[in-house]
Amino acid sequence: MSSAIEQLASGISFASFSKAEDLKKRIMFTLGALIIFRLGTYITIPGINPLIIEEFTRSHSGGILGILDMFSGGAIGRMTIFSLNIMPYISASIIVQLMTTISPHLEALKKEGESGRKKLNQYTRYGTVLLAVIQGYGIAIGLEKMSGYSGSAVIDPGFFFRLSTVITLTGGTMFVVWLGEQITSRGIGNGTSLIIFAGIVANLPQALIQTLQLGQQGSLSTFIILGILIMVATVIAYIVFMEKAQRRIPIQYPKRQMAANMPATSQSTHLPLKINSAGVIPPIFASSILLMPTTIIGFAGAGDPNSIWAKIAGVMAHGQPVYMFCFVAMIIFFAFFYTAIMFNPAETAENLRKSGSYIPGIRPGAQTAEYIDYVMTRLTVVGALYLASICILPEIVLSQVSLPFYFGGTSILIVVTTTIDTIGQVQSHLVAHQYEGLIKKARSKGTLV
Repeated sequence: MSSAIEQLASGISFASFSKAEDLKKRIMFTLGALIIFRLGTYITIPGINPLIIEEFTRSHSGGILGILDMFSGGAIGRMTIFSLNIMPYISASIIVQLMTTISPHLEALKKEGESGRKKLNQYTRYGTVLLAVIQGYGIAIGLEKMSGYSGSAVIDPGFFFRLSTVITLTGGTMFVVWLGEQITSRGIGNGTSLIIFAGIVANLPQALIQTLQLGQQGSLSTFIILGILIMVATVIAYIVFMEKAQRRIPIQYPKRQMAANMPATSQSTHLPLKINSAGVIPPIFASSILLMPTTIIGFAGAGDPNSIWAKIAGVMAHGQPVYMFCFVAMIIFFAFFYTAIMFNPAETAENLRKSGSYIPGIRPGAQTAEYIDYVMTRLTVVGALYLASICILPEIVLSQVSLPFYFGGTSILIVVTTTIDTIGQVQSHLVAHQYEGLIKKARSKGTLV
């Protein structure tokens, strides 16, 4: 069976793609949904002065606002209805996953299958609304205190402005969440990842133009620009290699007799374990937490360069040695932490025992769980170092030449991993389409009963 699937995959071509009508519809639906998302990132919330917002965001682009603005595709810099983007949903989903390890009720729902998953998703939506309301109210308060050379950022501050801002931002977040779910179910790829991907890719041309302009102005030499492009290409190749790498644990199924006159045969397969099971969550969380103090101090307006707050902000600023060290440490911590939440060796060993399968040389039950945990721990060490190297090496280079976040390791990691996942789903649809075509041909010739 596996050899047949490999033959089908090797036969995928443009002709097979042109015949896959369902796949083309899914791709067009995904593109249409992403276009709608991009249009929403240009609709500003009512009652604000966009010029003041743009001026403030530009002056604080080195903090957490710069990262969030990158993920939202510039929506925060324009303060649009999609400013919160998908981030409250991601935070709520992580909180719910954490609660499943603490709450027996949520842990039981997780084991119920599809019905339990739907309930957990509903709890995640409730959490998304709560976080969006809190963040929206905080943004409304912050906007009322914001001012620039041309006046206040809010035209008519007060209760109605805060209420309208909270409703607008919360509604925009829930619409983006719904749009991501529609992409996942009716389109191609993971909707949440593709929305973040679209926000980053949308501003890549602008970041590239800014880099070339720096080269024309003499701020960057041609050698440095070529070196950055080579670095980006090398990082992309490194990410592709590591994301495709797997540790395959052999699994043996019990002997089964297919027919009365045939001897019983056993089947073997493997349990694939990715090197990077945590995905892009560790770099996102680490960068967001580390840049939070700098952002808060910037909001507070610490104008005295000799104050303790200004010194803390300088030490923890983007590109500083202390920031780099803490960034690596937090990436490694979150890689282990998130992997421990997402992957349960005891549950995997129990599922293998229930199905009657086993790992050769390992007794089912507790020893299987210990062995899987041992292998997963070693893989997580490699995965954490891989994530740290991907995120820190470009940061060291870019901090010396002052380029945008879009050329950083986190943004490249998100773009490449999302692209790999989407291409993999496209190939799966093409293989399924070709397989269905072979089945129909076999039935029409009377060779398949």
